[in-house]
Amino acid sequence: GPGSFTGLRIGSATAKGLGLALQKPLVHVPTVNALAYNLVGHRDMVCPLMDARRNQTYTGLYAFDDNEMQVLLPQCAVGIEEIIEKVNEQNRPVVFLGDGVPVFTPFIEEHCKVPYTFAPAHMSKQRAGAVAVLGMKMFEAGEFETAMAHKPDYLRLSQAERELKERQGE
Repeated sequence: GPGSFTGLRIGSATAKGLGLALQKPLVHVPTVNALAYNLVGHRDMVCPLMDARRNQTYTGLYAFDDNEMQVLLPQCAVGIEEIIEKVNEQNRPVVFLGDGVPVFTPFIEEHCKVPYTFAPAHMSKQRAGAVAVLGMKMFEAGEFETAMAHKPDYLRLSQAERELKERQGE
């Protein structure tokens, strides 16, 4: 994750089924991390923005020390205001990428107080190569799980779960 709930469930079930049948471990590569990894080696802080609708974004903050990715803020689902506040707190140049960039550009232009740029279009979407290389690095670092233990990451509740909580007054 993140992604659509149905998409995550389908992908997760497929990977889990293959892992169980072939007795292979799974590497759990977060989508936001993989998106940031498109810019491996970039000198500025990296802020992926995936549009989560309702002024929310799936995001995180990353930096690269040579080709090693440092997670400054793990993937999360927050309002655009909150992530821009965290970007400003870092007080360093940032590059934004992802499908949320066109959605949030006006807010960024108005509220981002540090120097910023936008990744070129060909680097701004999820790329299989970035997922594969990051997955390989994670595997080599021992960051994998059994297929039986695998569960997808849901960064926020589904609409049905949110509506149920509202009806229950939580």
